[in-house]
Amino acid sequence: MKTIKQLVVTATIASAALGLVGCSGMSQQDKNTAIGAGAGAVVGGVLTGGSAVGTVGGAAVGGVIGNQVNKTN
Repeated sequence: MKTIKQLVVTATIASAALGLVGCSGMSQQDKNTAIGAGAGAVVGGVLTGGSAVGTVGGAAVGGVIGNQVNKTN
């Protein structure tokens, strides 16, 4: 069972990395938001044992944090 979870996490990270390749036209703040949401989703899913609520919550929190990183006022 642990091997399946590791495979899912690895596949998720690989998918996110490949998805970010198409971000060349995005602003730096948009890129930070997307990276934060992806990382937050992975962390939220891992911490809650794959719960959909934890994954979505992690994505939301990560997106907000990523959006605020290096934000100019």
